[in-house]
Amino acid sequence: MVKKVLVIVAHPDDEILGVGGAIKKHSKIGDEIYCLILGQGITSRGKSDKESINNLRQDSFRAGKIVGFKEIFFEEFPDQRFDSVDFLEVVKKIEEYIKKIGPSILYTHYYNDLNLDHQITSKAVITACRPCNKDCPKEILCFETLSSTEWQLIGKRFKPNIYVDIENEIEAKTLALTEYSSEIREYPHPRSVEGIQILAQYRGMECGKRYAEAFKLMRKVE
Repeated sequence: MVKKVLVIVAHPDDEILGVGGAIKKHSKIGDEIYCLILGQGITSRGKSDKESINNLRQDSFRAGKIVGFKEIFFEEFPDQRFDSVDFLEVVKKIEEYIKKIGPSILYTHYYNDLNLDHQITSKAVITACRPCNKDCPKEILCFETLSSTEWQLIGKRFKPNIYVDIENEIEAKTLALTEYSSEIREYPHPRSVEGIQILAQYRGMECGKRYAEAFKLMRKVE
């Protein structure tokens, strides 16, 4: 049975860093996979012109094609300033896409990432997916995002309870990240090709696989 999958992230490249391998796996079995990127990305670095934003979005499309997204949607929330927007506005925007797509599985950020945009995205997703919403997905999972999740030193650290074997998908995930020319960094920065591979190996060791992605299951309704 084909499932509809929705990935909701704060910034371009978060979708690859967090769940690129699992998405490629979904695409191989014919699932319909969609991505909602809430923030503009890049504008907090002073690149607020339309050309820079459009170039970053083209990177998203190229990366998304590699891992198998059917469609990618973009919103215009300000980069690194989600806290300047009314929280209800973020929630309602997410509700629109959930109703439009009707996903059975939803992936989003871990709620205690260092990055505030990630935190707000995660909390807005959980709010939009409250059980009284008849359109909410049956399965909600949080992922880790390199250079944010592991840098958080306050509060609850990310402790996964779901692992996905991505030995056959790690190459596609790595290749997709390289499409983000403005976002990828040199090792030892975690947002690098080596960073992706090292984390995947580490998560793989935790579950007896060569490469894996790790998730925290928030809710699942059978």
